Amino acid sequence: MDSNHLGDFLRARRAGLQPEDVGMASYGARRVAGLRREEVAVLAGVNADYYTRLEQGRERNPSPQVLDALSRALRLDADARAHLYLLAGTAPGDRPSAHVADRVSPALRQLMDGYPSTPAFVMSRTLDILATNSLADALYAPFEPADNLARMTFLDPAGRGFYTDWDRAAQATVANLRQAAGFDPDNPRLRELVRTLTEHSVDFARLWKAHTVRGKTQDAKHFLHPDVGPLTLTYQAFDVRDAPGQQLVIYHAEPGSASAQALDLLGSIHATQRQAEPRPHR
Repeated sequence: MDSNHLGDFLRARRAGLQPEDVGMASYGARRVAGLRREEVAVLAGVNADYYTRLEQGRERNPSPQVLDALSRALRLDADARAHLYLLAGTAPGDRPSAHVADRVSPALRQLMDGYPSTPAFVMSRTLDILATNSLADALYAPFEPADNLARMTFLDPAGRGFYTDWDRAAQATVANLRQAAGFDPDNPRLRELVRTLTEHSVDFARLWKAHTVRGKTQDAKHFLHPDVGPLTLTYQAFDVRDAPGQQLVIYHAEPGSASAQALDLLGSIHATQRQAEPRPHR
């Protein structure tokens, strides 16, 4: 049976809006959560039967004009609007490559190692951690293994203690995965990851059904590391030009702050531990 990712997204976003959210009066007994299909059609200025066909997957080629109208009707932000375009297969300009290379170039690894005083790592759209520098290893040391940010957040016992505001971190993580689904909804890695998380985390399953989409923000991250205590870090995320789908993430602490001092201490602890590890026999 064909998947209906576009229809699923439209239904979820419609269910998340109430008539008062869009300036409409509510009338009659409401048998569904959120807006009715007819109400979305009115807001978007499209035929109600046509909108129904979109949700049901019987119409799969909406025009950019229709997508713009639906974006306005459903109050989609920029990330959610871009996601809608991707699901419809009509994203403006060149469609980004769905394939993400797993290999991180030696030059990029060398660049990350050039940031000894701040954590840096490369991840895929599905939040797999592909490469780290030494301080990123130290930052994520509480996780075993530090392999995928979504798995670490929802399934690793260390997750709820590590993220100071776990609810916020969980929502952002799922929203990032939803954005990844727009690039390649049937990606085997994504489907495997979502299946595992859904089966083992009721929190993930609930958030996944909401179809909230969001890319990386510039919000500060708040961690509680068992070795050095609280850390407040800002970050920048950079697209890797020669490996579409990969992102380089660099964390940063305010100079002279308690978090900067904690990062320095964390680096020293990690370096000492590595020196103390027995070296393999040659």
